[in-house]
Amino acid sequence: MKRLVLCLVTVILLPLGASLAGGEVAIKGAGASFPYPCYSQWTYKYYELTKVKVRYQSIGSGAGITQIKARAVNFAGSDVPLHPDQLHKSNLVQFPMLLGGIVPVVNLKGVRPGGLRLTPEVLVNIFLKKITRWSDPAIAAENPNLNLPDQEITVVHREDGSGTTFIFTNYLSKISPAWKEKVGNDKEVDWPTGIGAKQNEGVARRVMQIEGSIGYVEYAYAFQNRIPYALVRNHDGNYIHPSTETFMAAASKAEWQKTPGFYMILTNQPGKFSWPIVGATFILMQSNQPDAEQALATLRFFDWAYHHGQEIARKLHYVPLPDSAVRIIENTWSKEIKAANGSGIWQPGESAISLASH
Repeated sequence: MKRLVLCLVTVILLPLGASLAGGEVAIKGAGASFPYPCYSQWTYKYYELTKVKVRYQSIGSGAGITQIKARAVNFAGSDVPLHPDQLHKSNLVQFPMLLGGIVPVVNLKGVRPGGLRLTPEVLVNIFLKKITRWSDPAIAAENPNLNLPDQEITVVHREDGSGTTFIFTNYLSKISPAWKEKVGNDKEVDWPTGIGAKQNEGVARRVMQIEGSIGYVEYAYAFQNRIPYALVRNHDGNYIHPSTETFMAAASKAEWQKTPGFYMILTNQPGKFSWPIVGATFILMQSNQPDAEQALATLRFFDWAYHHGQEIARKLHYVPLPDSAVRIIENTWSKEIKAANGSGIWQPGESAISLASH
């Protein structure tokens, strides 16, 4: 049986503002598993360069949001963007970190990555339990060259509060009134069928274990573990492969400067080469920081990631944010993230670190 190749980052529970032995700074984060493959490599490289330890626990967006609201972490990762009124109520600042794509992954004998085609309607009906066997005529019609087995379909879905689920169900709600009415769009939903697993890692593992199964994961998990994925017909009617380029095509019209709180959802975007299930992953921080030095250390890590982590992100098939968006984000830091005395922590127009990424 194949084994997941994603390395796990050991998480040491430390109070906010804590330092490790010997005076090393420790930054603590938790949340979305969607960006975890990239965050784990960023934190490893950043420690090599700075000796600053960034601990990130992949526990799901819902748990991450809970932890940042409770001030249990310095930052949270979430694929579920919070509305500006939610941010204000919880004294939070939100900004996008990466863009990525979600893919349906399958375990079907003889099917290679990209070898199975699913229309949006077929994908919805599988998850609504209206299509229950791989030999269904609606699947066969899109795959005339495949010898599809007369095998029951096992759906694998997230059982934890998940930003990946939020993005995936947002897409299903946009393309299907029936899904929107019966199930809806949230980080946790009442699934009509299937078995649950925790985090992207758990869904990937269960799909790899169960013949005839289908699930949904962030593309890096499918790519790194060589799990076959299905192509989904996009908004303009084309079957295209998931890739950095097709994720970028979907996000190309994002206007971050016009979006309060950076609240944006990028599913089912028009465009010949747009992958249909794309989303941003966000960082949440407290707007009022009791430890200005710790907050500055956290922002320095994100600044390094924006300016020097792009190559790592692209290799893992994430889309880094353009420089224009980064300038808007860092100006937001200077205006909205404050020390206990009300003074700013980040200086506008000034990059706090200029380390190369190699």
